[in-house]
Amino acid sequence: MADWTITASGDTATFTHVADGYWAPRVWSGRGLAIAEADLPALDKAVGAVLKLPIYWLARARHAAIWSAPRYDPDYELVYLTGPCRTGAPAPGYRPAPAFDVDLVHLRGLRIRIAAYRSASTGR
Repeated sequence: MADWTITASGDTATFTHVADGYWAPRVWSGRGLAIAEADLPALDKAVGAVLKLPIYWLARARHAAIWSAPRYDPDYELVYLTGPCRTGAPAPGYRPAPAFDVDLVHLRGLRIRIAAYRSASTGR
């Protein structure tokens, strides 16, 4: 990881590489980046280091807000999570549904909310 310097602040991580010129990372702003294949293992380690930082988890929690905090209804013994879930036949209100869809990009946020709820409600 010696070739990379990482600065994390707010919701952003800045990765700085020591290479200049041809071997420097290339960025198409808003679209993507290109990294020398030889630098991928070090970049992978750098990204992994950021994922271990508390600031990453704070940012994840803010962005997991697409899903509401779970709310337990003791009358029905159901846990409600407001978020991007849908069925083939949309209808107002909560209705029984044998299947539902969640976009892949939102699964991690859902999992975080469920894990936090389960951790907080242990022993209910």
